[in-house]
This record gives sequence, structure tokens and C-alpha cells, in this order.
Amino acid sequence: MCLISTFYRLLLELAPVMTAPSFQSFVILITGWLFAGRRTVTGILQAAGAVGRKHHSAFHRFFASAQWTLDHLGLALLDVILRLLPADAEVFLVLDDTLARKRGLKIYGVGMHHDPLLSSRKTKLVSWGHSWVILSVVIRFPFAPKRWFSLPVLFRLYQSQQTIAKRGGRYRTRPELSVEILQIVCKTHPGRRFHVLADSTYCGKSVVKHLPQNCEMTGRMHLDAALYDPPPPRSGAMGRPRKRGDRLPSPRTMLEGKCARVALDLYGRHERSRLASAQALWYSVAGARLLRVVAVDPLSGGRRPQAFFSTHAEASPETVLAWYARRWSLEVTIHDTKGYLGFEQPQGWTKRAVERTAPMAMLLYSLIVLWFATHGHRHVRFPYRPWYRHKREPSFADMLTTLRRQCLRETFLETPEWNRGSLKVLHSLVEFCAHAA
Repeated sequence: MCLISTFYRLLLELAPVMTAPSFQSFVILITGWLFAGRRTVTGILQAAGAVGRKHHSAFHRFFASAQWTLDHLGLALLDVILRLLPADAEVFLVLDDTLARKRGLKIYGVGMHHDPLLSSRKTKLVSWGHSWVILSVVIRFPFAPKRWFSLPVLFRLYQSQQTIAKRGGRYRTRPELSVEILQIVCKTHPGRRFHVLADSTYCGKSVVKHLPQNCEMTGRMHLDAALYDPPPPRSGAMGRPRKRGDRLPSPRTMLEGKCARVALDLYGRHERSRLASAQALWYSVAGARLLRVVAVDPLSGGRRPQAFFSTHAEASPETVLAWYARRWSLEVTIHDTKGYLGFEQPQGWTKRAVERTAPMAMLLYSLIVLWFATHGHRHVRFPYRPWYRHKREPSFADMLTTLRRQCLRETFLETPEWNRGSLKVLHSLVEFCAHAA
């Protein structure tokens, strides 16, 4: 099996961060990852048709001991993404975390973590596995102008205090890990303006007060947040100047007063909501940084009132809500990566293998979407479904199927033994293999 040339050229953009032998192994592993039924190293080698080409331990060593770093690989991919955006455009990022369920006691970094799929509002449940903090770039492509895609680039493995206590080392919270990868991105591209979108987990003082200079933030805040006016001008009196002004109503109190009624198109839904906003200081979290605070009370759908903030204090309330809604694109990415690329399936158990194998599925997701945006959208063909004729935009499953189909076509049609009479059979075989892979 071989990769289509356009996708291979995309992988060449990442070659400078590896040695030549490592890059050769990387290409084989990516090829097998696209077609494997189960994403273990040996399963990937079988799918790539690479068994016997090189000893299988060399591919295990690619993750466990080879001299390349995941950060450098992610930053190289980030460079590819940024070239698709205008140089003066604000780059939107999303921070979130996800659980990769595992089995086994000897796997590095494994522990008990909150499981959002099994939990409800009343009952919190945990599962055994890895907790990954993910930073992704949010981007929109011409082939799907109404949809935002979240392309993961950097990752950190979170370990609980109990896990750290057993293995030794310094405990770091998820917000601390998120600040670390944010600073890497912003320091690498000091001339770019970034804007991070995050849920309430990453909207505390441990993140907001440590944002890089070229990074803004939009996220959730709790309804009883203590808000203040900016400090008044100094009157010349003796003593320390005030750091905050008078107390303002909390977001919950704002909703109890007179609110505007607006129609919002968010998350693919059209609904009416009550909305209140103000410019205020959230001093305990953001210090003296002026924020735009937005409180929303949906009038339909059964959802509860919520509050949001943005460090873009001049932004309109509707704009803040539209920015925050882009965060959902990472949830879609996580769902598709687990369902179609086997994010939870790698079986490595040493430190380096764990830290580098599972994120490869997320990086592959980004590569597939980038390839589809630049080349693959010209070749997409939706399967014939009489009950679903109104589909216009491709899903990630369609993108993956298109890439598989093109790889199979290039592999089969470049085989010199085939003659013209075999082409019809070959095309049928390509379609069958693409959907069966």
C-alpha cells in the first residue's frame, strides 16, 4: 500500500523535525494507520503491507525511543495551518481535555479520571485511562463555508496527584499544562495574534492571569462571579490607589433585571434568548484586565442560564457568543478521532510511547482535513442513499473514505500488469476496498 502523492507531499512538510530513517518509519505508520482495523503498531504494519520490510521493533522504537519530539511535530503542522490564514488574521485556538480509556496497571500515566460519557449532572463517575489536554487551531475552509474545523497540534498528558505520588515528580494541573502549551505557540509566533476559546475548567486565574501578551481569551464564567467597575481616577489623596471600582451586579443578577431579547444562530440551532452584558473587571480571576461579560438565558430548549466573558472588551455580546460556539468543533474532532482513527487503541506502556502514540491519531486527523481542503474535496463522492439526498457537506468519514479511495486508486492503477480491459474491475475494487477499510 502507498500514499497518494498529494498527501505524501503534505507529510514532507513535517520531515525536517525527524531523521531520514524516522521519517521513513513515520510514512509507513501513517499509511497503515489510515487502513488498519485496530491501531496497534503490529496492526498498522499489517495494514501498510510492511511486514518483513524492516524489523517490527524498529517501528515500536519510533514511538518509544526515536529522537523526535511531539512538540516539534505539532509546531511544524501549525506552520502548515498558519500558511492558509492571512498574516494579519487573529488565529483562534481551542483548549480542552479528553479521556482515553485504558486497561492495565503498568501503563505509564494511567489513573482514574472523570468520565463525561458515563456521568450525569447528578452523578459523577470515573474511568481508568489517560487524560489528554489538547490545543487545536480553529479554521474554516471554502468547501464547507458554514462549518468550523478544529485541528489538534499540541498535547499534554495530565496525571493525577495519586499517579504522581506513586511515580514521583511534580504535580501539574490541567490549567498549568494548558498555559505551558499556549506559551509555546505564542512564543514561536510572536508576530501573530491568538485567541483561545475554553470551557470553565480553563477559565480560572491560573490561566487568565498567565496569558501571553499576544493572546486573548473567550470562555465561561460562573453566574455568581464578583464583578467590579474599573478603578476611578486617582484624586491625589494619600495612600495606595484603588485596584477596582464599585461592585457591579453578578451575571445572575444581571438576568434578573431588564434584558434584551435576541435571536441567536449557534450550534446549528435558531433560538431566542434573554441577554445582558456589561464591561467589568473580574478581579479575582483576570485582575485589572477589562472584560466583556455576557449573561444568557435561553427561552427554549430547556438549557440553563450561562455566563461568558472575553478579554476583547469592545466586542459585542453576540460576537462573544459566536466565538465561544466555535469551541464545540473540538468536541467533534475528539469524537471522530476516537471513532475513525482509534485514538484509544494504541497499546504502548512506556513513558515516551504513551506520550507520542495516541496523539498521532489527532495529528493524522489534522493532516486528513488539510489534505481534503487543498486536494481531496475535488474527488469526494457521497454514497448513494435514497433516504438521504439532501447531504451537501462532507463528514470526516467522507474525507477518510476519499483519501483511502485515492490511495487505492494510485496503488492499483500504477501497477503495470493491468490492461485496459481490467480498468472497470479495478474501479469497482477500489470502491469496495475504500468502504471496507
